[in-house]
Amino acid sequence: MKIKNKIILVLFFSIFTFSSCEKYLDIVPDGTQELRLLFNRKETAYNALANCYSYLPQNDGTYSSYALLSDELAVPVPKEPDAIRVMKGQQTVSNPLMGYWSGFGAIGRGQGSLWEGIRSCNILIENIDLVVDMNESEKNQWKAEVGFLKAFYHFLLLSNYGPIPIIDINLPIDASDEAVRVERKTVDECFLYITNTIDEAITNLPERVVGNNDLGRIDKVIARAIKARVLLYSASPLFNGNTEFYSNFVNKDGEHFFNQNFDESKWQLAADAAKEALDAAIAQGVSMYYYTDTPPTFDANNFQFKFVRDQYSNRFAITDPWNSELVWGNSSPVTNGQFWQIQSPALMKDPNSSALEAAWQWLSPTLRMAETYYTKNGLPINEDKNFDYTNRYDVASIAFNQRFYAQFANRTAKLNLDREPRFYASLGFDRGINRTWGSIWNLKMRSGETHGRVANTGDFLETGYALKKLVHQDTEGDAYNKAISYPWPMIRLSELYLNYAEALNEVSGPSALVYESLNMIRERAGIPSVEDAWSNPDNAISINKHLSQEGLREIIRQERSIELAFEAHRYYDVRRWKLGTEYFSTPIRGWSINEDSEANYYQIKEIGQRSFNSPRDYFQPISFTELSRNPNLVQNPGW
Repeated sequence: MKIKNKIILVLFFSIFTFSSCEKYLDIVPDGTQELRLLFNRKETAYNALANCYSYLPQNDGTYSSYALLSDELAVPVPKEPDAIRVMKGQQTVSNPLMGYWSGFGAIGRGQGSLWEGIRSCNILIENIDLVVDMNESEKNQWKAEVGFLKAFYHFLLLSNYGPIPIIDINLPIDASDEAVRVERKTVDECFLYITNTIDEAITNLPERVVGNNDLGRIDKVIARAIKARVLLYSASPLFNGNTEFYSNFVNKDGEHFFNQNFDESKWQLAADAAKEALDAAIAQGVSMYYYTDTPPTFDANNFQFKFVRDQYSNRFAITDPWNSELVWGNSSPVTNGQFWQIQSPALMKDPNSSALEAAWQWLSPTLRMAETYYTKNGLPINEDKNFDYTNRYDVASIAFNQRFYAQFANRTAKLNLDREPRFYASLGFDRGINRTWGSIWNLKMRSGETHGRVANTGDFLETGYALKKLVHQDTEGDAYNKAISYPWPMIRLSELYLNYAEALNEVSGPSALVYESLNMIRERAGIPSVEDAWSNPDNAISINKHLSQEGLREIIRQERSIELAFEAHRYYDVRRWKLGTEYFSTPIRGWSINEDSEANYYQIKEIGQRSFNSPRDYFQPISFTELSRNPNLVQNPGW
């Protein structure tokens, strides 16, 4: 397989630069001689720029990833990261887990406080003009980059905590106690500040960063794409007229933090921003990814079949570094020599390998996610007349025409058969096949079998499903440095199409433009168009569901849940749709993986409970320490 040998900003984002500069900016007061020295020359100021980027979330780090903060994935109890503990109701106010407000520690690499990140951005903006060997255009671009990052960090805080303070400039070191005790602003004020700040940044950003050494730095395409996401969130039920949860959530002056009246115009703003972002991205060559490399030898004969090609296109849309669909990738990935990379717990073990240090085999998709993917007809499994939904947990023989994703003449659950290509590109299952470690594996995942749980080992797939989507097909697990690194997708073109479809449907209901956006994704997925799938009386149970706004809303949400699965979107999407109780307070389920017989293995069991206290858990708590430091802050409801 041909791997794109792109340079991932090794110089720009070195670990040494991050650690040394972050500590430096934390201890040097604004306006001191040492700070002026930092901004004397471009070479030293570059460290300050890198430091601003260093606060970007590390969702490709197993123990710091918000991808695990949802109902999508399960892990054995001894392996639980803090994200899983949050989903089990173990969040605390005394020492919040996974908190962006104060930052958090994690095995491998933790997360700095985003307030510190914002402060670093303000330091650069306030001091970059001191640099003597940069021209005005360079200085303005750097200001624009960190101006965008400052807005993005405010957005992440807003998404996690609701109303937040706005820190547009750093206070002087001699500011009074009252001046530093900032107050939370209303949700609408926060969203307006974020979008205005992004707009200001766009003016001085390059159209598109394409040089290998600068990939991942902010440009106009990235900024417009994130602005579209911001406005989508602003229009969503959690933030738009949410009297159900927050009619009594007010500041010390009695002003509501959340607007109390639904504003439909916010959906129009979101639709307009998504269209602008799409146009800008496409004009700069961003396009839906299709696999065009020469297939590996083991699949050369199979590659003539479209179903196989579709699996490649969908899997490599994530793992092919800097591919055509990536609008913004994190240029400081957890590299292939670091054990905490998220590929390690997802990668299955090769029982024939003499070393397995980088293959942990314990990050497992839930049964709910297995049931979320469509059938081969592009319909939900409970909406397809040709899918035996009632008996989906029963076992059936694998037919010859199913050999491209399962083992012919073997038996597996009906749930695993006749599904869409994204199902097979993303999930591994018993008696399925997995393209990994440079070959095709015939998976046998019952207890004691080749890929099943061995005795009482702690490395096992708790639900009976393996996660393929985040693992590069050529990654091998006998050494950490043999993993194929790729930039974590901060935003992809497919998300922009989904954002546009969702916003436009909320504005005016079903339309050709909404269908067109969804079909851009469905075409790559290898399934029929929305219109063909839902208007076919031979397949669809709820015939023409796509013709109503409510029906299309459900379709869009499921499409989003499938296309963006395991990419750290679901925690935010379920919450902004106000569906936390429905999805985040129900048990995690899977197959009976400790059983060795077919009859016993294919029994559904509850693996663990998830807990969601509504409305409390829609936002994370501010720690007691932060509240004691600043009595002007108001704690989130329920905490």
